[in-house]
Amino acid sequence: MGFAQGYNHNFLIGDDAVPFPPYTGYAKGIIKTDSLNFGIFGLSRKMPFVSAQSNIANDTGAILFYTNGCWIANVLDDTMQNGAALNPDPYVTQWCAPPFALPYPQANIILPWPNDTAKYVLFHHGGSQADPNSQPLISYYSIIDMTLDSGLGGVIQGQKNVVLIADSLNVGFTACKHANGRDWWVVILKGNSNLIYTVLLTDQGVQQPFTQSIGVPDVDRGTKQPVFSADGLKFAYRFATSGMGNVINQVRVFNFDRCNGTFSNAQIVSWTSNYPSPGCSFSSNSKYLYTVSDFDTIYQINTDTSNIQASMQVVAVNDGYFSPIPPFQSSFWTTYLAANGKIIISSGSGVVDLHYINYPDSAGVACDVQQHALPMPCFVFRCHVNHPNYYLGRLQGSPCDTLQWAGISEAEHDFRFRMYPNPVTNNSLHIGYLLPHNSAGSSYSGLFQIYDVTGKVVFK
Repeated sequence: MGFAQGYNHNFLIGDDAVPFPPYTGYAKGIIKTDSLNFGIFGLSRKMPFVSAQSNIANDTGAILFYTNGCWIANVLDDTMQNGAALNPDPYVTQWCAPPFALPYPQANIILPWPNDTAKYVLFHHGGSQADPNSQPLISYYSIIDMTLDSGLGGVIQGQKNVVLIADSLNVGFTACKHANGRDWWVVILKGNSNLIYTVLLTDQGVQQPFTQSIGVPDVDRGTKQPVFSADGLKFAYRFATSGMGNVINQVRVFNFDRCNGTFSNAQIVSWTSNYPSPGCSFSSNSKYLYTVSDFDTIYQINTDTSNIQASMQVVAVNDGYFSPIPPFQSSFWTTYLAANGKIIISSGSGVVDLHYINYPDSAGVACDVQQHALPMPCFVFRCHVNHPNYYLGRLQGSPCDTLQWAGISEAEHDFRFRMYPNPVTNNSLHIGYLLPHNSAGSSYSGLFQIYDVTGKVVFK
C-alpha cells in the first residue's frame, strides 16, 4: 500500500533522548497517511519536535522541507541553505538549544507561492524573553526557493526573518485559500484584545496585515489552535483562562468570508474545568468541531445548528492508560485533522501511543474515539503539525471568482473515499466521501452510483 500522496500527508514525530528502551536515544519517526489509513515508520533524523512543526511535500508526497521553528531542514535532513536561526530572540535561542525545540503549536505554517511552483512562504513566530508569558511579540515570514542549492532549496537572501507583525500576539497561525482559488489568507490573533490580524498572500507577495474586531470579549493570551473548516467558511479557536480550578473554557466559532477575509456571526460555547487545555479541529465535512478539556475529555460540537452550546456532548473520557509506564499518561492535548479524514490527538506528556477519532463526520460517540491506538516508534511530546487545506478550490459563483481558469487545472481534490466495515457485518455498510465545498449559495452537485458485479446499478 502506498502512503503520503499529497502536500499534507506527512506528520513528523519524535522529541529526543528518553531513558526507556527500545526508545533510548534520539529516536524519531513519521506518520504517513493515504486516503484511508495511517502508516507509522521509524527513521533517523536530526531535528526534534515538540509542538511547533510544519512540513510540505510535493504532489506525490515526497517531503521538500520542514521546520520545528528553530531551523529549516531540507529533504536530506540537513540544514537548508540559509535555513538556520529562525525567530531571533534570546528566549527562542534557549528553547532551540539541542536537544529541544519550540513548544508552541501552530507556530509555523508553510504556503505555496501563488502561480510559482518553486517558491514557498514560511510564516513563523517564537516566544519572547520580554513577555512574562513567553508569548510572541513579533511574527515573521521567510521565503524559500526550491531552485537554490541544486534543487535542495534555500531561504532567499534578504527574505529571512522578515518582520510581519510587531505586536503582542497569541500563539498560532492558520490559513485558508482565498475564494479566487489562488491566493491565501493567513491569520493570527492579537494578544489582550478582540482583534485579529489578517494577511493576504498573492502572486505579488505578502501584503500589508490588517486588523479587525471579531466581536467577542477580549482574550488574555489564552487562545489555542486557531483553525479553519475544510470548506473555508468557518473559523474557530480555543480560549481558556490560565491557572487551576474554575478555569473558563470557550470555543469561539465564526463565519468567514473567503472573498474579503472578514469574520462574522460569533458564537461561543462555554464551560468550566480544573485545567486549561487546547484542542480544536473541524471534521472533514466542516460540520463537527472537536475540542479537549482537562486533558481527559473530548467534546463534539455541531456547528451547523443555531444553538451550538446545546449541541455540545462528550464523546470520550480518558481511560488513564500509561504509555509506556507511569508517570507517562496518555492524556488528550492538541488535535489535527489528517489527510485521511481522521483526527489525531496528541498527549500532554511524552508518550509512545497517540489517539485518533476514526469517523469525525459522525454524530456523537459514533465518531469512534480510539484511545492510545496509534503506537509510535519513538517518544512524542505534545506533537502537532500545521497544515491548511491545500486542496480547497475557488468559491464558484462568488463575487471574487474572477480569475481566468480556462485551460488551467485546479489542484486535484482529495475526496477521502472510504467504506467500512469490510467485510460487511449486520447488513450495514457505511460509505464516506468528501466533496469540494466550492459552490456559492447551493450544495455541490454530483452523481454517486453503486454497481453490483454484473454491472447493474443498485443504488443511485
